[in-house]
Amino acid sequence: MRKFIVPAIAGFAALAAVSASAQGVEEFYKGKTVSIVVYTTSGSGYDLAARLLTRHMPHHLMGAPTMIVRNMPGAGGLTATRYLYVTAPKDGTVFGTIGRGIPFEPLLGGASTVDFDPLKFIWMGSPSRESSLAIAWHTASVKTAQDLLTKELIVAGTGASADSEIVPRTLNGLLGTKFKIISGYEGINRAVLSVERGEIEGLAYWSWGAVKTVKPDWVKDKKINILFQTAFVPHPEIPDVPSVLTLAKTEQQTQALKLLFARDIAARPFLMPPDVPKDRADALKRAFEATHKDKDFLAEAEKAQLEIEFVPAGEVEEIIHRAYDTPTTVVEMVKKAMGRE
Repeated sequence: MRKFIVPAIAGFAALAAVSASAQGVEEFYKGKTVSIVVYTTSGSGYDLAARLLTRHMPHHLMGAPTMIVRNMPGAGGLTATRYLYVTAPKDGTVFGTIGRGIPFEPLLGGASTVDFDPLKFIWMGSPSRESSLAIAWHTASVKTAQDLLTKELIVAGTGASADSEIVPRTLNGLLGTKFKIISGYEGINRAVLSVERGEIEGLAYWSWGAVKTVKPDWVKDKKINILFQTAFVPHPEIPDVPSVLTLAKTEQQTQALKLLFARDIAARPFLMPPDVPKDRADALKRAFEATHKDKDFLAEAEKAQLEIEFVPAGEVEEIIHRAYDTPTTVVEMVKKAMGRE
């Protein structure tokens, strides 16, 4: 009989610990304000997704704290990333969303300007997987992906470490495309306005979900030509748009493109600073995932034309870890194309 008592005591102890942890989390968040840091300006797809979270996620987090959005644009997303990594409170009252390419910067030669370790962040997941697009305004001479190999397309850049510049610069180096990058745009909204004004001819990297949300008339009224999509399997809504992989001429180029666009699988990554206490980090992860399965949240997301295809935290972590295990020859090929040898 005695041998059954010890496991029973251990079981009760474990349950008591879980209960105490839950009580601790609830007490901590009760009456608190949780900030969601967004690396873009107001009105972007990332911003809209975060603001939607503020209205629904508190219902799924013990203590039901108030949630607010803090826009923190700058340096192509590095301003927000550094804040989350270094400055932000590491107590569970701050989490955020950063550019999908930022976690790969240290791997791809951004070490001179990037002072964080993406493997130390606590990843929460992503609301969606994305297919990003290269698009040209209907008046531009570039009409197809193949045209990019012989004709120049003037596109906007929002920072040296932003995907809007990294992607076209790398494609120029890898494939011989002829993107001409005009830097200095504060954010994608300003770039979009400049396309419409005729100051530039297109965008080399903007997600399909964002196009539908921010500028649905561009597609409906045929104001743009979609040159290619970055998804390796075509998005079901644009099945006739070719994949960027069709521009690859060698197996190594294909591998390099797959490394470059691994970022699109975790399209809008959310993360916490390092060292958030485990019980609060786990509670935030659970609440984040539950929110993305909430019927009211999903209904509002659909109304706002925000595409939801939830990517769990574990999958985001796996994508990042797998990228850091890429063969050195492929990594060096991408770095060379970026001009980061």
